[in-house]
This record gives sequence, C-alpha cells and structure tokens, in this order.
Amino acid sequence: MKIRTLIIDDEELARDRIRSLLSNESSIEIIGECSDGKTAVEMIDRESPDLVFLDVQMPELDGFQVLESISPEKTPKIIFVTAHEKFALRAFDFHAIDYLLKPFDRDRFKLGLDRAVSQLQSKDHDSTLARQMSALLSDLQKSKPMVERLVVKSDGRVLLIKVEDLDWVEAADNYVNLHVGTESHLLRETMSSLEKRLPEETFMRISRSTIVNVERIKELQPLFHGEYVVLLKNGARLTLSRSYRDKLNTLLGRAD
Repeated sequence: MKIRTLIIDDEELARDRIRSLLSNESSIEIIGECSDGKTAVEMIDRESPDLVFLDVQMPELDGFQVLESISPEKTPKIIFVTAHEKFALRAFDFHAIDYLLKPFDRDRFKLGLDRAVSQLQSKDHDSTLARQMSALLSDLQKSKPMVERLVVKSDGRVLLIKVEDLDWVEAADNYVNLHVGTESHLLRETMSSLEKRLPEETFMRISRSTIVNVERIKELQPLFHGEYVVLLKNGARLTLSRSYRDKLNTLLGRAD
C-alpha cells in the first residue's frame, strides 16, 4: 500500500519543491497540500495521512500547535521542514522522523524520506509512532511559552479562542470547559496542563475544578471556613476554596 502523504507549508515554492522530490517515489501518494495551520488540522483530521511534511512557522497555527490540535488516533509520521534551526534539536532531534533545514538537497531529503518509509513499513509501526509522538508532545509541553490562543474543534470546525477573552475555565472529566462571554467550548486538555500554559499574572486556579481570569472578578464575598464566592462582572458565581485562598489574595493585593 502507498504511503498517504500531506505537504503543509505556507510557501508555494517550498510545497512545489517537496512535491517534485516526491514525484518519482513509487511508495508515496500525495493526497493534498495546504498553506496554513488551521487548514492543516482540518485536513489531517479528515484525511488521516500516514506522513506529513510540516513547516514550523505558518499563519493561524504554527507546526507545534498543529500537532497539539489533531486527534491522537490520527497523528501521522512527521518530517519538519523549516528555514529556522532554532526550533530543531531540543524538541525534535529524537522524536520526529526528521528535521529538514531549508534549503536542502535531494540526498538530504531522500535520507529523511527513507527513514519515514522504513518506520511506516515496520511491524511495530503503531507502537513506535505512539511512543515518538508522546515524547514529542511531552517535550513541547515543557518548553513552550504561554499561549495567546487556544484551538478548539467543534462540529467539524476549528475555533481559535484568544486567551484574553476567557472569563473562566472549569474541569469536565477529560476536558476543560472554556467560558467566553455567553458561549462555552470544550477543549480536550487537563486542568493542570492548561494552567501551566495560561499567563499566571492573569489567570488563577481558585479550586481543583476552576480557573478564573482575575480581570473579570468584580467582587469576593466571604463564605464559611475561609471560602469565598467569586462574583464575575458577567454575573457568574464561582467558589474560591480555602486551599487556594492565599494565592489569590496575593495576586489581587488583598490583605486579611
């Protein structure tokens, strides 16, 4: 069976170059290409490719965010293609199939492609892929900066939600529920993981199940046993548990 392959790069010349290098590869079937991260997520979810040539810096979402946004069961083999060496070694040296620095020649490209084909045709392909991508995402989580946007897939669409627009977040089993004005959106991520990605000067976890944007807080009303009602400007009523009280008081400059 042929290896179903996507080409994702915001530069048309770069896509043309990869397509040309793949044209004589009998084991490869190019099933599509696109030029931005948002479309990349949609295309990977829809087409379930075996192999993706992925640029790092792109409009809408970068290559890292694309990886974080696709369904785990649809994660393909990845060969990164970029002009920037600074993204490479720490995160991808041992986890992605390869990291091609532009401009690359035919021999260097062939080396990465052969490595991908070999892994895809190996008997333990699925388990090897799972281990690689798990390690890749783990490294990304440790090293990535605070996010400015969150990517939510809903009804076949990909929504980009600005972090600054979030009012509060609540836990929902293996998801978090993002509250933005009158709308709410489910994101597949743990509270602990999301807490690490949100800017700590703006967002505070006030209980095991709640993170709040402190800019949205209107009033704190004391309850019993050191707990508080946190009243937001939009009327939402949350609970600050006693174990999180000191941290919030410090952030808001409050004194008991």
